[in-house]
Amino acid sequence: MFVKVLVGVDGLQGGRDAVALTRILVAADSEITLAHMYGRGLMPHHGATFRSARLRESQELLERERAAAGLEAGAMPRAARSVGRGLHEVAEEVGADLLVVGSSRRALLGRVLLGSDTVSSLNGAPCAVAIAPMAYASTAARLSSIGVGYDGSPESEQGLDAGRELARRYGAKVQVLSVVSLQSIPYGEPITDNWPQVARELMDDELRRLRGLEDVEGEVNYGEPGEELAQFSETVDLLVVGSRGYGPLGRLMNGSTSNYLATRTKCPLLVLPRSAGHETKTGRRGEGAEGRA
Repeated sequence: MFVKVLVGVDGLQGGRDAVALTRILVAADSEITLAHMYGRGLMPHHGATFRSARLRESQELLERERAAAGLEAGAMPRAARSVGRGLHEVAEEVGADLLVVGSSRRALLGRVLLGSDTVSSLNGAPCAVAIAPMAYASTAARLSSIGVGYDGSPESEQGLDAGRELARRYGAKVQVLSVVSLQSIPYGEPITDNWPQVARELMDDELRRLRGLEDVEGEVNYGEPGEELAQFSETVDLLVVGSRGYGPLGRLMNGSTSNYLATRTKCPLLVLPRSAGHETKTGRRGEGAEGRA
């Protein structure tokens, strides 16, 4: 599924959590690159000696992390004042189709919390992004259940494909959640007076659609997509959601739901962009549905 994978490491717990998640997501023939951003503190007046010392420290850190992980992986030190921007640049250079990062050190054990570095890694990424919860390296296990946010959109269909592929690899089950909310109303249309009845009909329609999917367990909830999916994440080993797709410059565009999930999911989060050239299907619900997180 992922051919070239870039992993952000920092010599701390977050980077090791990212490595642990990478082991689960990648195939045996995937090409892995460890990257470390060391540019903070570098100023224009710093000379070549200082810059060389910082580069050497970064290279040594990467060697230690690679040896500790026991991975066959490339190493990419990069001077960058912004961790996110630096990771995006390296991802483009190596042609990565997945970027894996860890959570903030302030996160509770077992939870995802984005610090400013991880936020910048997620927003505007040129590829799919996976985020490991705090201390995931000590708790990671084979996947037994994979959750997918689904609404029938092209983005959620791709998420379902990814979930199924991982499920086949691990013999896991795929659990699908569809959320009906006020966001289900097409943009610009007013809320009808009989919204409760309309919502029930939408939930029935969604349940029928989920029952038509093969090899998955489907559930439909009513509520706010981010909150429902965050609760859903407590019952699965990995949560997969689709993004709004690529922006004009080929960047991963993230909406309020994926940013909400990135700060609250209990399990690892995988955010997938729509494949280039993937045509929009008809019958999509309004913007903001969980499949276009």
